[in-house]
Amino acid sequence: MVSSLVNSVVACFLSSVVMCLGWVLAKRTIKDREKMSAFECGFDPIKSARSPFSLRFFLLAIIFLIFDVEIVLLFPVLSSIGFSFDLMANLGIYIFLLVLVIGLFYEWSEGSLDWAQ
Repeated sequence: MVSSLVNSVVACFLSSVVMCLGWVLAKRTIKDREKMSAFECGFDPIKSARSPFSLRFFLLAIIFLIFDVEIVLLFPVLSSIGFSFDLMANLGIYIFLLVLVIGLFYEWSEGSLDWAQ
């Protein structure tokens, strides 16, 4: 009983010492203008908000989000294909995969996936 109490006190003391040590070591000593300014998507917040930027970056980000969500939907669907060998039961899955592949080839043929253009 006494040894478990001593162990608890020692554990609390050591965790407090580690937290305080981390707080002291993590304090920022050099605070210059760049480190204290807000960083928002790679744009300098001090300059004009009307500066031109590449729309291809945003197009690629949207395409990534669309295909990322589709991949998240594909993982449980592909695991359920193994449980059912009926073609009609998996027809929706096959249609979803077909739409995904057609969309990928469309984006590829349109040139949206080529960053170097």
